[in-house]
Amino acid sequence: MVPLIELRGGVPIAVGMGLDYLPALVICAIANMLPVPIIYFFARKVLIWGSDKKFTGKFFRFCLEKGERGGQRLVKKAGRGGLFVSLMLFVGIPIPGTGAWTGALAASFLNMGFKSTVLSVSLGVIIAGIIMGVVSLTGVHIFGL
Repeated sequence: MVPLIELRGGVPIAVGMGLDYLPALVICAIANMLPVPIIYFFARKVLIWGSDKKFTGKFFRFCLEKGERGGQRLVKKAGRGGLFVSLMLFVGIPIPGTGAWTGALAASFLNMGFKSTVLSVSLGVIIAGIIMGVVSLTGVHIFGL
């Protein structure tokens, strides 16, 4: 559930420890999805609340502006109807910064419905888990790790 690493680190670690891939994928996917409702419903509100505070204001405003710009670009490219698939593919790319946490925050900025957000992010998490499982099970080393 750690941001940036999420399932992308959990699956390779589990496989590297000799645990079975499928149970590891299921546990990592469930754990990865636990914070999604909290992020979807509250992260944007917290950023708005903290945007005028002395110590957090600059960073929170940066996050809000970046989220809004990113959401507008995604809508422009994918159209309103393509958001579900675009979000799923975004979350499914197994690199740091494209996981369930970021996807849920983006969905809240885009005012996607909660059910479609959870389904889209869940499918993306599963895609990322499958990719990481294949990479881990075949012994492919990325970035010399």
